[in-house]
Amino acid sequence: MLKQATSIKDVMVINPITVKPSDSVETVLKVLEEKHISGLPVVDDENKVVGVVSEADLLFKEKPIRMPLYLTLLDSIIYLEPLDKFKQQLKKSLGVLVEDVMSSNPITITPDAPVSQAAELMLNQRINRLPVVDQTERLVGIITRNDLLKAL
Repeated sequence: MLKQATSIKDVMVINPITVKPSDSVETVLKVLEEKHISGLPVVDDENKVVGVVSEADLLFKEKPIRMPLYLTLLDSIIYLEPLDKFKQQLKKSLGVLVEDVMSSNPITITPDAPVSQAAELMLNQRINRLPVVDQTERLVGIITRNDLLKAL
């Protein structure tokens, strides 16, 4: 079991590989394959985390798109569910840039947070990695489930 005093900075990977929102999906696929990793933080020009792109995001492109339910009434279409979800699915499915397929607004953690907090976040949110950010929200590292297991 991990010691309660162990903090993220003790087990995180410093200077992780990153991609930009404007990078191509093809670039991400190459990096994931070459580095044998399953996801990457997405950062802007100021190194602030704007998203995470993972194998799951890329596999989404292969998932069939489900059209929203609708009714036709007097030559009008009435959608029975919001179109936002459909638009997002379509964008991810057809996306060629990282910004099209990434998961936005990622959950992050600070270097001084306890490892137990990272484990709890990963389990509760069903995520495999947490970008580690400083006080200015700039990326300083990443911690994955694998890193937690190694710390055991």
